[in-house]
Amino acid sequence: MSFTDAPPTSRRALIRRPSPHLADGLITHIDRSPIDIDLAGEQWQGYADALTANGWQTLEVPAAPECPDSVFVEDSVVMFAGTAVISNPGADERKPETAGTAETLTGLGYPVQIMTRGVLDGGDVLKIGSLVYVGRGGRTDAAGVAEFRSFLEPLGARVIAVPLTKVLHLKSAITALPDGSIIGYPPIVDDPSFFPHFRPMPEEAGSHVVDLGDGRLLMASSAPRSAEMIADLGYEPVLVDITEFEKMEGCVTCLSVRLRSDPAASGTAIPATHPTKE
Repeated sequence: MSFTDAPPTSRRALIRRPSPHLADGLITHIDRSPIDIDLAGEQWQGYADALTANGWQTLEVPAAPECPDSVFVEDSVVMFAGTAVISNPGADERKPETAGTAETLTGLGYPVQIMTRGVLDGGDVLKIGSLVYVGRGGRTDAAGVAEFRSFLEPLGARVIAVPLTKVLHLKSAITALPDGSIIGYPPIVDDPSFFPHFRPMPEEAGSHVVDLGDGRLLMASSAPRSAEMIADLGYEPVLVDITEFEKMEGCVTCLSVRLRSDPAASGTAIPATHPTKE
């Protein structure tokens, strides 16, 4: 037996409104493109509406207008076994983003652990049941992996560090389907053979899915061929337009954090094979 998120007792998702300074956010592996702030706001609302339409209650983390990248709320926290691990972002400019996330989750009653010794972005963490992959790249260092492991292993997690050199975050390169298989765009995955059951996607944006439950997967509309492949596997793609956030190296996973167990469920023991992906 091991510990991981319990089957959803409620479906809630943290989101955060985009900063008016989104265009000043950090980019690392792509060229900078002009950002339409008004369109970004419309696309963010469309993303939030897609969550709501598929049974998820959205909870807004306090806006951080002074932080250009703050809309990418995933990077500020990792949820595991009903516990919130507040990250220590690898970019100094992003460190102020974590306070609002910690405040929100504390207010909701979740136990909170705060990283201080190493650096880690939440976007570098991919969970598949009790197996947790952590991208060891530009935003997450060895000390961050070690500190994160010290928080999760007592909860039953097995934390595996993954080399990352071609993209900003691990979940920029790979995510997981509800059946546990890994999907990714081979040119940006350092070593596809590292992952069991790796399934290549024909588009970079097709590497990113958010499991909404009931066989529905949130995906970017910029990956139509990948959506067709996902549908052919028996899943229902839910497409959203996030082009303005893609210009800032964002993807569908970056814009929310799912809370799939209540704080009272923390520490619930379930089999390691429980199909929980994030």
